[in-house]
Amino acid sequence: MRLYRLVLGAAFALALPQADARPVEVPVVTVRPSTAVVPANMLRLSLEFATAPEGPVLPRVALSRADGSELREPFLAQELWSPDGRILTVLLHPGRVKSGLVAREALGPILVPGDDVVLTLDGRPLKRWHVGPTDLHGPVESAWHVSSVRPATRQPLVVRLDAPVDGRDTGYIAIADADDRPVDGHAELRDGESTWTFTPDAPWRAGRYRLMVRGTLEDPAGNRLNGHFETPLDTPDAPAMDAAVAFDINPIPAVLPSPRTSR
Repeated sequence: MRLYRLVLGAAFALALPQADARPVEVPVVTVRPSTAVVPANMLRLSLEFATAPEGPVLPRVALSRADGSELREPFLAQELWSPDGRILTVLLHPGRVKSGLVAREALGPILVPGDDVVLTLDGRPLKRWHVGPTDLHGPVESAWHVSSVRPATRQPLVVRLDAPVDGRDTGYIAIADADDRPVDGHAELRDGESTWTFTPDAPWRAGRYRLMVRGTLEDPAGNRLNGHFETPLDTPDAPAMDAAVAFDINPIPAVLPSPRTSR
């Protein structure tokens, strides 16, 4: 009986999954910013996974120079996850992004114009960026271009932004009709987050519409629609102010029969 118990116990132990200190690999679907060039004062980036990964991810993420040397303490030690647990937003340490702060004076800026940096996960490269100049401007909705669409169709509306915005801010732009009712549909950010497209659930109707923009819409450097991340320390933050861009969908002109010529 004792031998039977020993054999049974050994078989049960073999059936248990073996402990593995390595995290289960989950493919990364998208890295944002998706552009090839990022500003020297980039504030945030995001990783979208195929499925929700298990355990902390930030310790596995690194930012390196092109020669492979890792940048020192580039991230804020905080993981910001989407509700479904698939998208991780990582903040570059704000104390080193904004000038005049103690961390920046002690450690220096994280990104330097002209450098090339590589984002890695578990030592494997995910995204390579060239570092461009500092961006101090932020989105300007009056400079956006709204495409024309035909009524009675579900033709996508295309909005060309003046510069890339945060890749997580797709829902910060919406459309309202002339009665201020929201227009239902599907929105996407494309072309390096510099183009916003919207496909309505129902065909467009002719009339006046408004592109509604939340004041908290930001670019990758943390500049808001009506405010800048890089402001003097003694200057209070300006309140976020929503904006609207009006556009019209014109009715299809009637096609009149051509007059008959008399003989």
